[in-house]
Amino acid sequence: MNRHCTLARRTCRALVALSCAWLLAAADAFGQPSLRPSAPAPRNDEAYTAKIKEYTTAPYFMTELVDHLPASDSVPSPEKILGYAIGTPNKLTYTKDLHRYYRELERTSPRVRVLLAPEKSEEGREQLLIAVSDEANLKSLDRYKELTARLADPRRTNDAEARKLIAEAKPFYWASGSIHSTETGSPEMLMELAYRLAVEETPFIQEIRRNSIVLITPVLEVDGRDRMVDVYNYRKANPGKNSPGLLYWGKYVAHDNNRDGLGMALALTRNMMRTFLEYHPQVLHDLHESVPFLYTSTGTGPYNAWLDPIVIDEWHMLAYHEVDEMTKRGVPGVWTHGFYDGWAPNYMFYVANGHNSIGRFYETYGNGGADTMDRTVTLQSQRDWYRPNPPLPRVKWSLRNNVNMQQSALLFAMNYVAQNREKFLHNFYLKSKRSVAKSSNEGPAAYVIPGDQPRPVEAADMVNLLRLMGIEVHRATGDLSIKTSKDKDGKDVVQKYPAGSYVVRMDQPYSRMADMMMDTQYYNATDPRPYDDTGWTLGVMRNVPTVRVTDKSILAAPMTILTADARVQGKLIGAGNASAFVINHNTENTLATLRFRLKDAKISVAEEPFKIGAANFNAGSFVIKTEGNSADLRRQLEAAVGELGLTASAVEKIPAVKTHELAVPRIAILHTWQNTQNEGWYRIEFDRLQIPYAYISEHTVRDTPNLREKYDVIIFPPVGGTAQSIVAGIPM
Repeated sequence: MNRHCTLARRTCRALVALSCAWLLAAADAFGQPSLRPSAPAPRNDEAYTAKIKEYTTAPYFMTELVDHLPASDSVPSPEKILGYAIGTPNKLTYTKDLHRYYRELERTSPRVRVLLAPEKSEEGREQLLIAVSDEANLKSLDRYKELTARLADPRRTNDAEARKLIAEAKPFYWASGSIHSTETGSPEMLMELAYRLAVEETPFIQEIRRNSIVLITPVLEVDGRDRMVDVYNYRKANPGKNSPGLLYWGKYVAHDNNRDGLGMALALTRNMMRTFLEYHPQVLHDLHESVPFLYTSTGTGPYNAWLDPIVIDEWHMLAYHEVDEMTKRGVPGVWTHGFYDGWAPNYMFYVANGHNSIGRFYETYGNGGADTMDRTVTLQSQRDWYRPNPPLPRVKWSLRNNVNMQQSALLFAMNYVAQNREKFLHNFYLKSKRSVAKSSNEGPAAYVIPGDQPRPVEAADMVNLLRLMGIEVHRATGDLSIKTSKDKDGKDVVQKYPAGSYVVRMDQPYSRMADMMMDTQYYNATDPRPYDDTGWTLGVMRNVPTVRVTDKSILAAPMTILTADARVQGKLIGAGNASAFVINHNTENTLATLRFRLKDAKISVAEEPFKIGAANFNAGSFVIKTEGNSADLRRQLEAAVGELGLTASAVEKIPAVKTHELAVPRIAILHTWQNTQNEGWYRIEFDRLQIPYAYISEHTVRDTPNLREKYDVIIFPPVGGTAQSIVAGIPM
């Protein structure tokens, strides 16, 4: 054995031992008895408390906030309902049992209320929202929702009124668990947190209950949670056997469910957005697991250029409070800054950041289940300016450690917001006020989506996405004349847009989110390598022309606000005695829907552009002859184009243009057993457009002698790995 290696290992062990001794001493020296109640001491559940200490691998992975569980004669602890304490080795809880526990809390405590999210998951599971506060606050929950809604819109609240509202209002602190199904700790922790908030009578917890309202989403990805528990239990029951990874989380996507903040394609993202717009919480806290031992988000920069700087300051304010409080208690490895950059807005928590609230997240160390195991920490154990108290290089890690770290830091943050109630409410109002002033203070004044769009259905879909996010969209009631630039003589160049054009004004509370989505991004090439996407301009992604307008006169133009989703009503025009119907190929996605909707109809497509009278038709336009088609073709077509926003023209003479028959292809979407994430996004869009497909695996390709007999098109979305690994698959 190499002597130098042996010496290095001995030195490392000595350093670890010395670090542990220091941490133990620090935990004792920096304990905060002031947070413990004065006499009489609270009554604890001694058996549960003993399990907390047994399942925690070292005392410096606890704080005085979570090293016990308060007892209650009327409100059941998690153990009394589930049969085990939170953090018990080898125990993960199914969604139905999580929900069963919260409903029992609601039944037994006036400090807990269980609410339903607006939508069920793609697989039909309920998603819950839990409210925890003192009895008086929950009795007036609707009033507190009204107060934050008024603060969210300074156009109906002046400064004097805002001061009165702030004096009465309570901040909402919203914690969301397990958007990522393999990150298993937060759903367990949140049950114990809800119980602790409901029953504990320390001044620290009373402050949270009295001066804030805690919202909890127990599990965000409810479908994936149950699959994860299934896979984990299978592994425990079949030691030594090869077992699958969590190939599917939700019905469609896995880890990228946290990248749906701009598309809102998933039920879980829409639920978060709609719930935000109902409660207007001041903080949305997304709970994740990855790096040791607890990272609290601030970002390294470059920061998203469209955010109000106040929110970035708030990220730091809360993060450094948590780092400070945990470090004072001798807890190792709590840090901030050095993880992600803060540029891309595609994350779920931009539900908050894009709407004048605080969106933040934790990354807590996890074992991907409920095992206790020895772990080696590599890069994150290095000391740095942002990590002066780094994680230990080697650690025995447990689910209970994870629960302790998350719950302690979260309680410090909640207490800080409750103590500084008026500050956070005032900042919320101020950010909203500054957003309304954006059109005059920062610009632009508005965005215009011209009414003479080549793709009106896609433009309407884009408008409806903005509206889903709470962004106001207007429609011009007359023609718009907008100064866009100066000519060589210094005269204004005026661009005209027709009545019916959509206008997204920047003098509204959510102007920053609208500007963020519709502007052009310029990521500096000299900045560090980005953590995630660098560009996402909505109009470009959807092939919908949009115009950035700096001319403030547009704000005085006549327009009306949309009070319902935009909808393009399709139509069938022309004489009743038609020999054909023609639909222009304008690249609307609903053209594909139409072909499959009328799967039994014979449809041809033009191979060249052509004209009928003064109307121009592009290559690819549909020509549907009455001869050879159903006698009720007109009725079928009129119903279909009306719903899909298309225009069909009835013509007496068949266009003199070369055509070929448009097939109704038999489509398959192919997945591997390594990764289903990218093909999931494809399936979402195919399902949305009602395009039928077979969903097949690589085994189908292997075992089908003649694929052409079954499929005309096989779509193989991007997938990780090499060609060899795709063919070889995963050993079982």
